[in-house]
Amino acid sequence: MIPDTSKGPVLMGIVNVTPDSFSDGGRYLDAQAAIDHGLRLIEEGAQILDIGGESTRPGARPVSEQEEQDRILPVIEGLKGAGGLISADTRNAGTMRAAIQAGVGMINDVTALQGDGAVETVADSDALVCLMHMQGSPQTMQKAPEYGDVVQDVFDFLSTRIRCCVEAGIAQERIIADPGIGFGKTLCHNVDILKNLSKFEELGVPVLLGTSRKSFIEKIQPGAKADQRLPGSLASLLWGYGQGIRLFRVHDVAESVQALNVYAAIAD
Repeated sequence: MIPDTSKGPVLMGIVNVTPDSFSDGGRYLDAQAAIDHGLRLIEEGAQILDIGGESTRPGARPVSEQEEQDRILPVIEGLKGAGGLISADTRNAGTMRAAIQAGVGMINDVTALQGDGAVETVADSDALVCLMHMQGSPQTMQKAPEYGDVVQDVFDFLSTRIRCCVEAGIAQERIIADPGIGFGKTLCHNVDILKNLSKFEELGVPVLLGTSRKSFIEKIQPGAKADQRLPGSLASLLWGYGQGIRLFRVHDVAESVQALNVYAAIAD
């Protein structure tokens, strides 16, 4: 079941078990380090942990399903009793199956279950699924992305994918949508989507926003490398909250909780 957002925002903490993720690649490649990190994120207020074994940063090389599973399955085993909903960040059906068997309650797919066997794998389970928009692949997505109307195009894509999933047997109540900030989009595209986040409420499913430490922040503030983007991450998070978003994928859980609490206290 999707975590209840009626009492406040829900944070998905990021656990990258990779050597090459754009922000924290290599820091949590060791399984125990990743488990310890996940436990810390739960203590800080994360209700979901998103565990990924393949980087999807621009230009990242794909990894085999076996390598991906070798990275994430021990971490899933170490965290599945820790109190949070465990999500597997994967676009591979084989890894989805293995992760579901290991006990995850959610699949977070940057390709919106377009891969071979992905829809069927999730439909045959009770897992939630987050469908994200990405133009192209991680290897090509930032090579001159183009749209007619980026907000409408992303909306139409997500609407179509939701309908396909429902027709395949995935109940709409199990689906979350993510407009995919930074995935095949220029700075102008990202800003247009952020300005129009309320449009995505028309999808009829909860919307997840992931802006944490992403490179669009450096395009606004030149020189802000990944570990220097917390202020921009929090600014975009609070903007999203003000637009009605209640699910957020973040690296910095404690800081995000504090920012949201202060915002809510003032807005109340």
